[in-house]
Amino acid sequence: MPTSSRGRERFTVEAKSLPEATVLITAGELDHDTVEPLRQALDAAQRDGGRLLVDLSGLDFCDSTGLNLLLSCRLAVQETGTSLELVGLHPPVSRMFHITGADRLFPVHTDVEAALAHRQRS
Repeated sequence: MPTSSRGRERFTVEAKSLPEATVLITAGELDHDTVEPLRQALDAAQRDGGRLLVDLSGLDFCDSTGLNLLLSCRLAVQETGTSLELVGLHPPVSRMFHITGADRLFPVHTDVEAALAHRQRS
């Protein structure tokens, strides 16, 4: 069942459980003041285990706090043998991931459907 969290009305995250993966759908501005709902959603998804897709297509902005959270989560899920994959990187968020090289550390997909199809072919 989807759940939503809000941080200062500037950021939302919705969790959707699919048979193939948990998808976290983000929207708004992800920064120091709004990161907590995503941290909580990532923690819950990690406890559930399995493949984790973070849909960033609705983000207008992501600062280093959001990037560091995703990088930390990536390391944590690798230890469990699962994956954290990013979906829908659009400017200016994609630019920050590219400049920092973080886009090379995550599997990145154009959309959720492409991510799910990629795993089915692998």
